[in-house]
Amino acid sequence: MSKIIPFKAVRPAPDKVALVTCRNYDDYSPAELASWLDFNPYSFLHVINPAYIHSQKITLDKRFKGVALKYQDFKNEGIFLEDEKPAFFLYQIQTKSKSFTGIVAGTSIDDYKNNVIKKHEDTLQYRVELFKDYLNQTGFNTEPVLITYPDNLDINNWISKKQKEQPLYYFSTTNKEKHTLWKVDSDSEIQWLQKQFETIPELYIADGHHRSASAELLHNQNETLENEKLNYFMSFLIAESNVKIYEFNRIVRDLNGNSKEDFLAKISEHFILIQKEQELWKPQGKFEFGMYLEGNFYALFYKQNSSFVTSSSKEVTSKASSILENLDAQILYDTVLQPILGIEDLRNDERIEYIPGKQSILTLKELVDEGEFEVGFMLYPSDISEIKALADNNLIMPPKSTYIEPKFRSGLIVYEL
Repeated sequence: MSKIIPFKAVRPAPDKVALVTCRNYDDYSPAELASWLDFNPYSFLHVINPAYIHSQKITLDKRFKGVALKYQDFKNEGIFLEDEKPAFFLYQIQTKSKSFTGIVAGTSIDDYKNNVIKKHEDTLQYRVELFKDYLNQTGFNTEPVLITYPDNLDINNWISKKQKEQPLYYFSTTNKEKHTLWKVDSDSEIQWLQKQFETIPELYIADGHHRSASAELLHNQNETLENEKLNYFMSFLIAESNVKIYEFNRIVRDLNGNSKEDFLAKISEHFILIQKEQELWKPQGKFEFGMYLEGNFYALFYKQNSSFVTSSSKEVTSKASSILENLDAQILYDTVLQPILGIEDLRNDERIEYIPGKQSILTLKELVDEGEFEVGFMLYPSDISEIKALADNNLIMPPKSTYIEPKFRSGLIVYEL
């Protein structure tokens, strides 16, 4: 049984919402960040990055206090308004090629602890501690955890009906997305939605493992305060068929002392190699990989007579020791990145970097052609069934295995703690 609650949100004034909301802070280059801050006095970037020119010269404690003060300034100036009544929200993001629609709600820390809300990624303790301190000192969160639920016909029908009503916000952004937000604050609709989610036995985190872990840590450290808001964290709940999962492609700076010929020979032990020359080739299915090396693309087909998969149907065989070993990102690590290229730590080794699969394959090609990187690998994206299977078996994906959309606009909805 999954528990969701409405909450009193803080939101931008309707006439300023398109100016206030922004992409995730990490998506901006330093030059782009400076430009937005100089150009737009209403941008939420002013809140999450106060005194940005001197940001490298102040302690984290002072920085977090600066965020809290700037956030309060936005409220005092009427840029942000606080709702009088708890509510859910229905939020739609329309890109050039896809539309995402989900429910913004508070989800339960107890559900997270009891594995009703399931995880598939590992977390770094220092990042969990850092964001916990951020939440504690700023007193708010505007980055919901992206959580999927099994497709539900009744919820889908309700969403379709709700979308015909007058929205709270409807605005476009400079990256050519359209955003629509509806408020759900009637008691009957709130209770109906809660009952719908009570019938859902398990939810799955798609994106935001550090945020949810930080919320749990903050809750554990403040249990004696009896702050009801700390018992929940803000989430964006979306049907699993409505998420878009991209791969993370890999680029590596050197061949770990191997010549090109030796490198290709070692790879051939596990893969059938087909040279594609200048064809911009990408994997077409699971157990297929692309590679770019010295001006040529290669198709890599994982050999079917291995112990991982059957030769006829690509189904996992009984010889497989775990679901994880059949994950493409893990296969690449086990057969190439670790034994041949000597990359042990996928998260911290400076010899490897990652490119979201939504970016053009030309980006990978250009980075290798420029000489800073020696080789690039393209993967086929995982699907939701793989993510759920890993979570159900308490298994952890390798770092940078998935890049998942949608991405929530910062500053659109604030959950105060």
